[in-house]
Amino acid sequence: MRIAVPNKGRLHEPTIDLLERAGLHLENGADRKLYADTVDPDVSVLFARAADIPEYVADGAADLGITGYDQVREAGVDDVSELLDLEFGRCRLVLAAPEDGEIEAVEDLAGKTVATEFPNITRDFFAEAGVDPDIVEVTGATELTPHVEMADAIVDITSTGTTLKMNRLAVVDEVLESSVRLFGRDDVLDDPKVEEVRTALTSVKQAEGKRYLMMNVPRAKLDAVRDVIPGLGGPTVMDIAGDEDDEGGDTVAVHAVVDERDVFETITAVKQAGASDVLVTEIERLVE
Repeated sequence: MRIAVPNKGRLHEPTIDLLERAGLHLENGADRKLYADTVDPDVSVLFARAADIPEYVADGAADLGITGYDQVREAGVDDVSELLDLEFGRCRLVLAAPEDGEIEAVEDLAGKTVATEFPNITRDFFAEAGVDPDIVEVTGATELTPHVEMADAIVDITSTGTTLKMNRLAVVDEVLESSVRLFGRDDVLDDPKVEEVRTALTSVKQAEGKRYLMMNVPRAKLDAVRDVIPGLGGPTVMDIAGDEDDEGGDTVAVHAVVDERDVFETITAVKQAGASDVLVTEIERLVE
C-alpha cells in the first residue's frame, strides 16, 4: 500500500507528523527522497507535489493520497473517493476584485477576465452561476493581476484574508472551502490495509483535544463523582483490590476521557465530590 503525501510546503510537516502519531513511523527518512518505508512492511510513502497527488492516485502510482480538497477538485480525477477529513490546512478559495471597483457580484464578471491558479474549479463555479468570463491561468502572484490590468478579478486561496487586504482586494464570493483529506482510488477501497490506515489516522484526530483522567473514589461517593464528569459516554469504574477508605467502604478507580477545555473545572468538581489522587494524561490515539 503506497500513500502519496506532499513533499514540501505548508502541508508537508503536518502530514508527516500525523503519520508518525498514527504509528506509521518513517524508517529511512524523507529528505530528498521520492519514497520512504514505514514500520509497517506493507505501507510505504511516496513524496510528491501536493497538486500532483490526485493524479498519482488515479493513475495507480499510489493507492492513497493526502492533500488538499482544492487540489483534488482541481485535478478532476475519476474513480477517487474521499475517506477522511484530516481537518488541517484549512483555507478558502475565493473570488476577489479590487476594492471600490465595479465588480461587486459574480454577475458583474460576465465578459470580464478572471485570473487563477485553479482554472477547472473556477470554470465550474462560473458555469454553475451562469456567467461566462474569460479565465486566464497563472502560476503565481495571482493577487497582482488586477493591478497590472491582466484581469478584472481573481480566484485564489486565502486563509486569513491578509494578503488580499494588502493588495487592496475584496472578497466578492466564496468558491470553495478546503482542508486536507485522505482519499483513495476506488479499486483499492476494499483492501483491509486501507481501513487500517484510515482507522489509525482517525484515532489520532479523535484524540486531539482530549485528556484521560484517573482518580480514586470512595464507592459511597461514586454516584456524586459520576454526575460531574463530562466526556465520552460514562466513566470506567474498576475495583482496587484490598483498598479501603477510613469509613470502611471500598475505594474504586475511575477513568474517563474528557475534553481538554473541561479539565480544569472537572478536577475541581470531582475533588469536591470526594475523588482523590487525580491524574491527568494526554491521549495519543483514541479508537471509538
